[in-house]
Amino acid sequence: MKGWGKWITTGLGFVVGGPIGAIIGFAIGSLADVKIQTGSSVGNSMEGDFKVSLLVLIAAVMKADGKVVKSELSVVKQFLVQQFGEDGALDALQILKNLLEQNYPVHEVSMQIGANLNYSAKLELLHLLFAVAQADAEIDSAELAVIQQIAHYMGISPIDFNSIKAPFDKTIDTDWAYKALEIEPSATDEEIKKAYRRMAMKYHPDKVANLGEDIRKSATEKFKAINSAYEELKKRRGFV
Repeated sequence: MKGWGKWITTGLGFVVGGPIGAIIGFAIGSLADVKIQTGSSVGNSMEGDFKVSLLVLIAAVMKADGKVVKSELSVVKQFLVQQFGEDGALDALQILKNLLEQNYPVHEVSMQIGANLNYSAKLELLHLLFAVAQADAEIDSAELAVIQQIAHYMGISPIDFNSIKAPFDKTIDTDWAYKALEIEPSATDEEIKKAYRRMAMKYHPDKVANLGEDIRKSATEKFKAINSAYEELKKRRGFV
């Protein structure tokens, strides 16, 4: 195995125990010549933990509406290729297909992730889940409900949830840019500038650098969304 296989064999940390351990034991163990080892280094372990968590949660979102269709798998494959490259996507998709065959308690999985990943990593997980849900052009109400449940049990605050969700709502919510910057439409121009600086620091890709270069690159998309929201408000308000 290439791509994702390298961190499976290098080592995992917290995900080898608890409810996630039972889930991935089947999903990864069913692949030929793959053995799960406990983390041999902090960096590799954390990268592996994040990616396993992402796959488990993607499966939960995909099953939210009670069915998984071939077209949906195709869309998710495109997402995985975009995020992690062709080899990594093929490995991940095989694991994902096995995860989709299982039923597991989303709240317990989310609580395990919430207790072990740092807050920046959890925010990036949430952002990626929204990207997956909208990959077919629309976030289904059932998908949104599951993402909300995941965020709640991971310990993500409602204001951060709405900030991450906002850019995905830009076609239906005229206030999306304000929500992305975690401010009210009544905010002054100076308050908007301060909010932008704060959010740019909060979501800087370097915050998740320990999760691997591909995750750091994916975090750039949220960073771009913050910049997009700021540019939108500058245009509306006419300030520089």
